[in-house]
Amino acid sequence: MEPREVISAAEERFERWRKTTGLITGPVVFAILYFIPFPSLSHEAHMLLCVIGLVLIFWLTEAIPLPATALLGAVLNIVLGVAPAKEVFSPFAHPLVFLFIGSFILAEAITLHGLDKRFSLAILSVGFFERNPMGLLFAFGLIAAGTSMWVSNTASTAMMLPIAMGILSAMDDAQQRKEGFNFNRFSTMMMLMIAYGASVGGIATPVGTPPNLIGIGMIDTLLGVKIGFFEWMGFAIPITLVMFVFLFLLLGPMGGYGRIRLDIGGYIEKNRALLGGWTRGEINTAIAFSLTVTLWILPSIVGIVLGKGHPLSELLSARLNAGVVALGGAVLLFVLPVSLKKGRFTMTWQQATGIDWGTIVLFGGGLSLGRLMFSTGLAENFGRWLTAFSGVSDVWGLTAMGIIFAIILSETTSNTASANMVIPLMIAIAQSMDIPALPPALGACLGASFGFMLPVSTPPNAIVYGSGMVPILSMVRKGILFDIGGFFIILFGVMGMSYLFGWV
Repeated sequence: MEPREVISAAEERFERWRKTTGLITGPVVFAILYFIPFPSLSHEAHMLLCVIGLVLIFWLTEAIPLPATALLGAVLNIVLGVAPAKEVFSPFAHPLVFLFIGSFILAEAITLHGLDKRFSLAILSVGFFERNPMGLLFAFGLIAAGTSMWVSNTASTAMMLPIAMGILSAMDDAQQRKEGFNFNRFSTMMMLMIAYGASVGGIATPVGTPPNLIGIGMIDTLLGVKIGFFEWMGFAIPITLVMFVFLFLLLGPMGGYGRIRLDIGGYIEKNRALLGGWTRGEINTAIAFSLTVTLWILPSIVGIVLGKGHPLSELLSARLNAGVVALGGAVLLFVLPVSLKKGRFTMTWQQATGIDWGTIVLFGGGLSLGRLMFSTGLAENFGRWLTAFSGVSDVWGLTAMGIIFAIILSETTSNTASANMVIPLMIAIAQSMDIPALPPALGACLGASFGFMLPVSTPPNAIVYGSGMVPILSMVRKGILFDIGGFFIILFGVMGMSYLFGWV
């Protein structure tokens, strides 16, 4: 079965209304801001404010494709004289853009050669997971989270859905709809565990989800603070683990579906047998991926062991940039042969072009707007206006506000667009208040990955909703609880890590 993103007729009508409204409202907001005088702003900052007003409306309503909006913003900034073309377009070639490209190509190869499915079925074959509904839920959440650390949450969910539906069908065939066990409710919890687990796992690594790289890029560009691959994992993995435990408790012990002893080992073994032995493509992909991950974390580990000032540590940090390593791993896929006789290699360029180029463009557009906000002085003015309006007076109040704002936006728009909007805003406010900007920026970055209430909130939600096993009210109820719990986990997690790492 091929998973599809499905929304109801009512939701489809709402989406059409939202896009049409945005298409009209965006230019109106641009015109209003253009003709309102702002004495405290320079001409460049005033024009940038107009462009940002239009871009935010288009991003929130998805009036036109999100990447197209990012390009529109760049074009308008040049035409209106906000900055020269070289300055506007340079963030589109930020080193993290190439980290996106390389990691996306690696993820495409993992999915293409079925390495993710082999990994998933191997975990599910563990006896405890085969026999216990609670263990099965835990395993599916663990696989979805673990996979989405390295490939997109959409791909992770799309991979897990047919496996889950096959297992549920096997349970039904084995007549396991017994008294005391609510099969329909268990099916719903299984679907939600896959979708939510995939979104949670993406937080753990820089390449797990676009908001992570957006946050890292903006923190580097706007604050001059570099967060390495290993440093991010050291900060994010503890938060991810706590989130996963909370998710499991929410959908497992609190799922309310009863208990039963399962008998699905035959189904799993049958599907493992269908995979056969390891193919040359799988082996090559595993080699390229393992080498890439090793080189991603090597500079940080050497820095911890020898000290960051050690010559070897400095050499590795300078030469093994995360983007360079990702591109090297991706290029390796085009070099490692599947069949030299037939001239076939692990990845072809036609296959590589299937990666999400739109997210890459959107990332560049967000970095460009963020940099211009600070170079024109608009960010400083934004910070003063929002500080006076919000009444927030300390770093943790601002961090909480950033998390809430990002979560709410992510329920209605892309998490990438949400990160592009909220992270530079938090940095601007923090700097205007003369308080540490890193915790609010990280809080907004993590909050942007949340969005669990509605099918349209994230692609994983839409995919599992399309299975027909997730009533909308179940998604809303569990999503609200997970959003609330996630807010506190992120806030206290950022707070704890900030004191541990000396960010405040």
